[in-house]
Order: sequence, then structure tokens, then C-alpha cells
Amino acid sequence: MQQRTIGDRSVSAIGLGGMPMSIEGRPDRKRSIAAVHAALDAGVTLIDTADAYHRDADEVGHNEELIAEALRTYSDDTSDVLVATKGGHLRPGDGSWTQNGRPEYLKEAAKASARRLGVDAIGLYQFHRPDPEVPYADSVGALRDLLDEGVIRMAGISNANIGQIDLANDILGGRLASVQNQFSPAFRSSLGELQHCAELGIAFLPWSPLGGIRRAGAVGENHAAFQDVADARGVSPQQIALAWELALAPVVIPIPGASRPESVLDSVRAVDIELTADELRALSAS
Repeated sequence: MQQRTIGDRSVSAIGLGGMPMSIEGRPDRKRSIAAVHAALDAGVTLIDTADAYHRDADEVGHNEELIAEALRTYSDDTSDVLVATKGGHLRPGDGSWTQNGRPEYLKEAAKASARRLGVDAIGLYQFHRPDPEVPYADSVGALRDLLDEGVIRMAGISNANIGQIDLANDILGGRLASVQNQFSPAFRSSLGELQHCAELGIAFLPWSPLGGIRRAGAVGENHAAFQDVADARGVSPQQIALAWELALAPVVIPIPGASRPESVLDSVRAVDIELTADELRALSAS
């Protein structure tokens, strides 16, 4: 598996997003764990989760616990797997998403996530989404404290703009390891943040890199250029989408969400696709 870098860690160029395994419409636990095991078999060493990846109000951390179980029951060594989790988003159980960026909350949330993951220190902890009721600097300050206290090994942010990226990196003393923003063929407004991360050498993790749970299957239908390149190469348009994202900058590490082993395996094959300059121009212009 091709490797890329987050902070001081080398990880697979394609990660696995765990959200579909735990929110509305989730499959049974056995299939989800099989999907994680399929990713590990394929060489995936980055798994993305969050304490807010759950469905009901009384099951905070559902996905973190599922990922921990999958790693614990895997037949081989998983010490090289980086589990990235997030805090600052909440799900009250009615399908909505809310925010809590208070420093005291984030510190307790991180410690709770570490307990659910069964680790002494979280490999990568990311502030999930800015809270309009809390100064951004205060929320990121909590990440700095968690780093200094050894609760987390690396710090990242999610759903951030360029100004927030620079502010976070400054507060963290140049230790901002990752930025996780939405980016896909259908959602390109984070291209500026992606390019900014490339200039700074900060990992950029596109979430919903195929357009989200409901749209991932229609990448080719909604974006003809991706289907054309896929047809010419005899691969899926989803692979072409991920290969295109990988080609945008060496800091890009897509984390497609999946809950089926077949989807996982299709995604990881994108690392073997080298797009031509003409293909890249056509895809970027589409």
C-alpha cells in the first residue's frame, strides 16, 4: 500500500471512515467488523472515527467501541494502525448534530474516547466542528493542553477554513497534524484549504470523498468525466475519484466511509491508479 504522512506517522494513502457503521441505516456489527478486517488485510493503517458516530442518545462512542473491537479481534498485529477520533460534535438522538467546543468538555471527551478505544494516548485527536458559542482559540487551546499532557499524540481540526487552520497551527506551536474537511467531485469548495495544507505540509483528510453515503454510488452518473475515465481504464468511477484526490497533493489522504468489505476493497485499489495529465485536467474541469 502506498504510504503518506500524518505528523510523524506513516499511514496508508487511503484510510477507512467508520461513520456508516454506526449511524442511521447501519448494518449489523458482524458485517462492520468484517469490513474493518478487510481494510486491514488490504494494508489500510488509518481508521477515522468520532465519539459522535452513533445513532441513539445513549450510545455515545458506538463507533469508537466498534473500531476497538475490530482491532482487538483481528488476527494479526495492529500496532501500526493509526486510529483518528474526534470530539466537539454531539448527537442528541433525534437525528440532529450539535456542537460543544468548550475546553473543559473537549478534555473530558478526549479522555472518554481514549477509554473506549482502549489506549493510553489517542493517536490523532481532532476538534470535530467549530462551536459558534465558543471562541475558536479556546477550543484549540484544549487540544494543546491534551497534547502537552500526553492524552493525545497528535492534534487535528475538522471543518475548518484557512484562517482557522493558521490560528490552530499557531496555538499548537506548529504541531497541527491534520485538517479533515469535506471534499469530493461534488464538493470542491475546500480546495483552497487543501492547497493551503499542501503548502504547510499538513495532512488533508477529505471526508465524504465520494460525495457522501447517499451519493457515493452515483459518482459516475453525476460526473461524466469520472465515468469516462473509469470506462477507459476498466475500473469504477469511485476509484477514479479517489485517485484524482490523491493526485491533487501529496498531503491528501481520503477516508471513504464504508460498511461492506467489497466497498473497502474497491476504494483501496485507487492507490494503484496513476492518472495522466490529460485525465487530471478533464477531471478537474468537470
